[in-house]
Amino acid sequence: MSNIDHFIEEVSEEVRRDRLLLMMRRYGWIAILLAILIVGGAATNEFLKAQEAAKAEALGDGILGAFEANEPAARVEGLTGVTSESEGRIVAALHLAAEQQAAGDLAAAKSTLTAISADDTIAKRFRDLARFKTLLLAGDDTSHEERRSGFEALAIPGSGFRLLAEEQLALIEVETGATDDAILRLQAILNDNEASAGLRRRATQLIVALGGEIQTT
Repeated sequence: MSNIDHFIEEVSEEVRRDRLLLMMRRYGWIAILLAILIVGGAATNEFLKAQEAAKAEALGDGILGAFEANEPAARVEGLTGVTSESEGRIVAALHLAAEQQAAGDLAAAKSTLTAISADDTIAKRFRDLARFKTLLLAGDDTSHEERRSGFEALAIPGSGFRLLAEEQLALIEVETGATDDAILRLQAILNDNEASAGLRRRATQLIVALGGEIQTT
């Protein structure tokens, strides 16, 4: 390599170095900012995870602590004091309704379940569960028509409680003397691919008890 070529190469290298330094002076703050954001975001994410874990742990401890009581009334009192801002509070509320029912306070259980089903901030699956359990608690003070209307609203396609609601509708038909309609509904449950083994077993037993014949497709 001639001296001229060597000189040109050195000059070119200096120019590239100067340009790099200039770019770093102009835009280096962007790289620093990105680094800060990445580190800060990771730290914030870990902090939020720790907070959620602490809330979940507190909720679990509260529920377990309530269940350590021997009497339903004491468990109700313990569960009433359980609070949470997460979906876990719904779990606590559902347990509370079950314990209120076990303690014989059906009015309180219905009130707890109604509050869940009426809260639009709660996921639909929990609201539907609360509605379903409320209808199961309905006694003689609730007409067949009102119960039927409630279960029909849960028996729509896409509902997670569709088949269980269909089963309850069949039982209402039995109560009202519409035996043939009940058998047809139970047969449809048997032939539904989404029916669980337990539901199929109950449907089969009820069809036989009603004098019907099992027809599968």
